[in-house]
Amino acid sequence: MNSATTITTGIDGSPASLDAADWAAREAGRRRLPLRLLHAGTQHRVSARVPDVDVPAGCTRSALDRAAIQLAYAHPALDIVARDTETPAVPALLAAAAESETLVLGTRGRTDHSAQAGFLAGSVALAVAASAACPVVLVRAGELPSDEREFTPGGTPPSTAPYRPVVLGLDLERPADNLIGYAFDTAAVRSAPLLVVHAWTPPPYGDRGPAVPSPDASPSEVSPSDVPSADDVRDHETGRRRALAGTLRSWCHEFPDVPVVEEVVHGRPGDQLLRVSTGAGLLVVGRRAGERLGRAARTAIRQVTCPVAVVPHD
Repeated sequence: MNSATTITTGIDGSPASLDAADWAAREAGRRRLPLRLLHAGTQHRVSARVPDVDVPAGCTRSALDRAAIQLAYAHPALDIVARDTETPAVPALLAAAAESETLVLGTRGRTDHSAQAGFLAGSVALAVAASAACPVVLVRAGELPSDEREFTPGGTPPSTAPYRPVVLGLDLERPADNLIGYAFDTAAVRSAPLLVVHAWTPPPYGDRGPAVPSPDASPSEVSPSDVPSADDVRDHETGRRRALAGTLRSWCHEFPDVPVVEEVVHGRPGDQLLRVSTGAGLLVVGRRAGERLGRAARTAIRQVTCPVAVVPHD
């Protein structure tokens, strides 16, 4: 098996990891790639190809064995490899990410109705998403195959319904090819539309000073010219719409079958991504290599209800 073209998912026996593994299996099927199941931090066992998982007589099947057999029955055409390692979870998953096209991890969904919808991302998932060499998809507990499909009333089987849109949050100051390419390719393999969202706030400086005066400034020091005019804001927005269209032009030519919707909106990126991800099949956000997760990415991971792909880029 060529591990550089593999979908890898972490297995720890929790419902969240099993739901993430099923998502990973569907993604591997869409991309026609093998699926690797990785159980880290346990007694080392020899890798086994499914469904011929090696379980000694008289021994109880491990969480990895059970997950592998369950996935093999659900996805009989998929090439699945299961592996245990004694290496702790974070370094083991980061090592696997270096050899994978995509790494998929489960995070606990909020089931308490008094709590805010979204993820309860554990320390392992956050640490891996912040440092992995490949895209990391975080899948909430309870994610079902039908959740990534549009609702179709009547007798249409959920497995044949159209896919929900892929949403890409894009910073025009860092329009990385890795990030944009992942979003377009993901939409293409699903035959899904792609919504590209750029969120911005009006510039903090006018012609002669800060738009928000210093608390120590006297009234005589505050000028109306310190606040951007409506025309200034419109000009900035028009420029950003043109910049977004220009950034995506070559990608639209490369993926002519992907319907693309471009949206430039006012507001904080995290808040806007939360809004537009409602009804999405996947939210794609970026992370600059060597840096921590940004505020928008952290907001998305904590609060959105659809799977979130964190894509590293230069």
